[in-house]
Amino acid sequence: MAIDLTPEQRQLGQDNFARVADGLTRRRFLKGAALAAGAAVPVSAAVYFGYQSMQGKPVKAALIGGGDEGGVLLGEHNPDYLQFIAICEIRPYNRDRIINGDPKVALRKGYKKIYGPRAAADVAANHLYTDYREMLMKEKDIEAVVIALPLHLHAPVAIECMKIGKERGRPIHILCEKLMARTIGDCKKMIEVAQQTGSLLSIGHQRHYSMLYSHAHDIIDAGVLGDIKHIRALWHRNFSWDWSPEADAPALAKGVSQPTLRDGWFQPIYQMDHDALKDPLALQRYGYDSVEQLVRWRLYDKTGGGLMAELGSHQLDACSIFLGKVQPLAVMGVGGRFFFDDIKDNGQRNPRESDDHIFVTFEFPGKNHPRGVAKGNDPNDIVVVTYSSINTNGFEAYGECVMGTRGTMIVEGEQKVMLYSEKDPRKKSGDSKATQVTVTTAGKAALDSGGTWGPAASTSAGPAAGPAGSGPGPISRGYREEMEDFAYCIRTWDPKVGYAQTDDGKSYRQRLPRCHGKVAMADAIIAMTANLAMKNRERITFNPKWFDPSAPETPEERS
Repeated sequence: MAIDLTPEQRQLGQDNFARVADGLTRRRFLKGAALAAGAAVPVSAAVYFGYQSMQGKPVKAALIGGGDEGGVLLGEHNPDYLQFIAICEIRPYNRDRIINGDPKVALRKGYKKIYGPRAAADVAANHLYTDYREMLMKEKDIEAVVIALPLHLHAPVAIECMKIGKERGRPIHILCEKLMARTIGDCKKMIEVAQQTGSLLSIGHQRHYSMLYSHAHDIIDAGVLGDIKHIRALWHRNFSWDWSPEADAPALAKGVSQPTLRDGWFQPIYQMDHDALKDPLALQRYGYDSVEQLVRWRLYDKTGGGLMAELGSHQLDACSIFLGKVQPLAVMGVGGRFFFDDIKDNGQRNPRESDDHIFVTFEFPGKNHPRGVAKGNDPNDIVVVTYSSINTNGFEAYGECVMGTRGTMIVEGEQKVMLYSEKDPRKKSGDSKATQVTVTTAGKAALDSGGTWGPAASTSAGPAAGPAGSGPGPISRGYREEMEDFAYCIRTWDPKVGYAQTDDGKSYRQRLPRCHGKVAMADAIIAMTANLAMKNRERITFNPKWFDPSAPETPEERS
């Protein structure tokens, strides 16, 4: 996202972020402790997010959906917390990938690599299903399910699993991939059933468990960037290049359209899947009209939610976190199928119903707005958040740029954060992009040039992550921590207490995952309302009742 930065300026920005996050973490975790300047402050994800060891009692879980995202979740989980004992997947191609892994994507390690060849062979032979109901009936030890299915199946499958848990007398807890559901009415139904059945309901917006994003939020929350008026977010990709099948890929299905362009949502259809799933009655049972719709579900309004659901929801979730998890005020935007059409697919019928380019503008309440964090009295304190997702240019890395009166923060590709101070006009010289900064706390936190806590901490996240996510190895995107906390919540959960709130109504009587149903529903409302704004070419004001799980009002009433 930082187009005009030199390599040296980029490195300095990362060092600035690590140094400032370091200083804030010292104050957060070690108030009153005497520390030598430059001393390390290792803070693990478990400590940071507040969960503990499972004491050798991992949660017995099943995976429903072994495709792209299911492969990532299985590949990133920690068996000390969550132990997968069964898998449900209907596509033969995905069944092979979930067991053996996907060499093209490092995060999709496969069951064999995590549990070993013997355990993988046993699961493949005895615990691999095509019907999740049959799986839950036979696998009596299942305590939780992780759902990584196409969007339209999130609500019905999650609801049925929770009800089966109620019938058997032991809750089945749910970790469901984002977006929470295809409609906000379905989101509210999921929350209602979770409360009725005593099941934990968590939704996979993993940025809630990213150390990188958490430290970025700490810096914003401390006021280091000053008064924020604009956040720019984007996720651009280029799907305009010619497609050709990979040399080692399975045989392509005959008689169905295959890709002509490298469109990540118009995936190839393999003969093995077509043969296994071509029966219309079987497809209807799974909720699809055709094999093409099953494999390319993101293209269809019935089965997917478009770019806002698949990509934008992650980044608007991050923007909402940055601003204190506030609810947006209004949204407007433009979207359309501006590139993909029958001509570019060599005359083949292109079934794409989802937009291939979207440009959206949100109005969020600033800190001093009546609906802002401080509940102030300034209705003009507005933060404008712009978001774009396009399919014809991948020049910039995806991420978010937060712009305040005293500094700018760039979060790039969930891997790097760069921090820069604004140039002080009272100082005659100096380039803010080339200035080393730290944080001072004279009255309130602020950026200041010069001074340092010592060498900047690394910004990679490992098992013993430090203040800026330091530690060896690649940066965690939050999948592992998300599942660890989910498992820990299950072990501390009392279904009789359930979702009972404290006397003041501001919190719950027992621990919930950071992205439980009510939190995740807000992300779904943001994404689906943006879709409506683009569809109808109008500015839509968000109704606070949409965000109340107990209220019947939903954005769908406008469509």
